[in-house]
Amino acid sequence: MTISDTTVKPQSQSRGSLLLMLSRYGTFLAFLALIVFNIIVTPNFLSWQTLNVNLTQVATIVIVATGMTLVIATGGIDLSVGSLMAISGAVAPMIFMGTLFPINSPALAVALAFTIPILIAMGLGWFNGFLVTRFAIQPIVATLVLFIAGRGIAQVITNGNLQVFKNDIFQFIAMGRVAGIPTQVALMLVIAALAFCLIRFTVIGRQIIAVGGNEKAARLTGIPVRHVKTVVYVISGGLAGLAGLIVVARNSASDANLVGMGMELDAIAAVAVGGSLLTGGRANIIGTLLGALVIQLVRYTLLANGVPDAAALIVKAALIIIAVFIQQRADKS
Repeated sequence: MTISDTTVKPQSQSRGSLLLMLSRYGTFLAFLALIVFNIIVTPNFLSWQTLNVNLTQVATIVIVATGMTLVIATGGIDLSVGSLMAISGAVAPMIFMGTLFPINSPALAVALAFTIPILIAMGLGWFNGFLVTRFAIQPIVATLVLFIAGRGIAQVITNGNLQVFKNDIFQFIAMGRVAGIPTQVALMLVIAALAFCLIRFTVIGRQIIAVGGNEKAARLTGIPVRHVKTVVYVISGGLAGLAGLIVVARNSASDANLVGMGMELDAIAAVAVGGSLLTGGRANIIGTLLGALVIQLVRYTLLANGVPDAAALIVKAALIIIAVFIQQRADKS
């Protein structure tokens, strides 16, 4: 062994250790850095109003990104989530306002307005999984079908009209509070916790990771690969449907042209920044939550300090590139 060999090896090992540390804790460090920066620079950052605004803005992204994390963990992708939000958000008001069919009981109407749209979204998620598993269509192509057609379906359902409403019971999902916590934030935390437990402590959670890590090996060990893939698309669809309900309830209106627009990109960005491998085999739910918070805080920081919102899109793209670069280099080291 030469002197140059002994010199290069420790350097490469230290570089690999640094990249590994960044891949594991980089999102959390970025989150802390943003908080410290805003405490120093941004006025009233520590106010309850600021906390409330940021958490309510990020809640739907985390809910959708949680489902996206499970899909990506299997080696897939789901581009249809924004369109499924639009469908869910279009159907719900039509139910409790009696546009689809008359319902005499207001309580029953609201219950159905919560249930039916989510079931529809789950059914469309199953359709995505069916295309992926039965016809071996690449996930990006299979979900592109509903990405395009789904919003068209929502527009057809509503005839392209804006649905304006006021229903305190239905809107509790976005405007209410549970133990002082905004309902949508409480839902976000519960869903993230359930997904975390699913991945860490259940058989299907381990199967999801196995399928994404090596699908062929997973199939040879007896894992029902088709079933696992279908399940994650159904979950992703259901969570997108729930997010659609929250958005229209928060806005007191349903616009099929705008609900869920760009959500698929925000969800994928949260997953990437959060440290989950976009090639599958890893599902970091806590990372996804932190990734969504980092993206939201970047946007808030720029706006609060007079930077145009368009700049946040550039920063978001840079964050994705950096996150993916660190993941790739850490895996190679």
